[in-house]
Amino acid sequence: MWVRKRLDLSWLDLAHGMANCILPRSRVAQARALERMWTCDDDAIACLSVRSGFDLWLSALNLPRGSEVIVSAITIPDMIRIIRDHGLLPVPVDVDHERLAIDIGALKRAVTPRTRIILLAHLFGTRQPLDAVTEFARDRELLLVEDCAQAFVGREFTGHSDADVSMFSFGPIKTATALGGGLLRVRDRGVLSTMRTLLAEQPRQSRWAYFSRAAKYAGMKLLSSRPLYTTIFSFYGLIGRDPDGLVSGAVRGFAGPDFFRRIRRQPSAPLLSLIYRRIAKFDRQRIVRRTRLGARQLDLLDGSFPCPGAGDEACSYWVFAVLAHEPAELIAALRAAGFDGSSAHSMCVVEPPDDRRSERAEMAETMLPRIVYLPHYTQLPDRELQRMASVLKVVAGSSAADRRGVVGLSSTAEAHGVLVPGSGR
Repeated sequence: MWVRKRLDLSWLDLAHGMANCILPRSRVAQARALERMWTCDDDAIACLSVRSGFDLWLSALNLPRGSEVIVSAITIPDMIRIIRDHGLLPVPVDVDHERLAIDIGALKRAVTPRTRIILLAHLFGTRQPLDAVTEFARDRELLLVEDCAQAFVGREFTGHSDADVSMFSFGPIKTATALGGGLLRVRDRGVLSTMRTLLAEQPRQSRWAYFSRAAKYAGMKLLSSRPLYTTIFSFYGLIGRDPDGLVSGAVRGFAGPDFFRRIRRQPSAPLLSLIYRRIAKFDRQRIVRRTRLGARQLDLLDGSFPCPGAGDEACSYWVFAVLAHEPAELIAALRAAGFDGSSAHSMCVVEPPDDRRSERAEMAETMLPRIVYLPHYTQLPDRELQRMASVLKVVAGSSAADRRGVVGLSSTAEAHGVLVPGSGR
């Protein structure tokens, strides 16, 4: 069984993180060294996670309750939870399926006199163009935040120069993971100073907590080897359980109760040290190879399934996903052929305010339930890519024929759920 995603860190990286749990390193010194390496503009702050940094930034802003935050319609629920905890109102803006970029027209319609922030997410390794958005934000004196958690490609991109805040994640499933941590660039020096003051007042992540985390993911890395993963997968099938629950629960960043207590902590010295190592030793060629792999997968599929984000020229294919009208059917076919396809994810479609139901993100609502993630990493041999593509083409042909016979659809793309917003379907 080809696992859907592998942890992007080596055994040496894990050893480095665990060894630093017993070395007497200064947390403050590690943080400053990391921040200065990330940007020479002295506008970075290292946090326990992107969630932690975003929460810290909103605390420093202290906006009036009832202020509105425009958000990309597809994001993680925790970001919405943080917005609401600060007394703010999230308002979604729809995204298109080809580039996963926001709809500028929808953005303009969503803004009201209470709007204060635009929060955009670069999804699946895309990097949506922000020129039109930054001009719009400047004209209306709105703050622009870009969530780059899925868009890390090394120090060649540390955030859009016109964004007020750029956020990067080094969580467990991210590129160059350090099993946690976030870096934020905050262009307002006064706000950044307040954030540093607030962060210094928070309790610290203990070295033991980070050691335990590293040990947990060492076990996961071991179990993700193809023979062991196949055994585990088969066992779960025998007892009638879906392995998606096991994998998704294991990599969830802040599972369990006391969410805000857990995110409102300073990162430990060993975590900061490993982030520094991952960035300093990052090989840009890995992104080049991964991008080529995505292009190869796209070419092999030959339009049999729509691939969200593939229309973005800057896409680095953090994940490779397709849109299926019947995700369960496709996943079953993939798993029968030895590929761990999955529809499990930690994202949500943001609901509009109760008094603005007409602003539902229809494209996002259509896409998210139909996303299937395919195994995507450079260790996959080309012959296996070809075999996986052949499985998808068989399913696509069968599903398209069935759908056309029932409802008269005229294209494979339509058969797999790329619907036009407002079509009522």
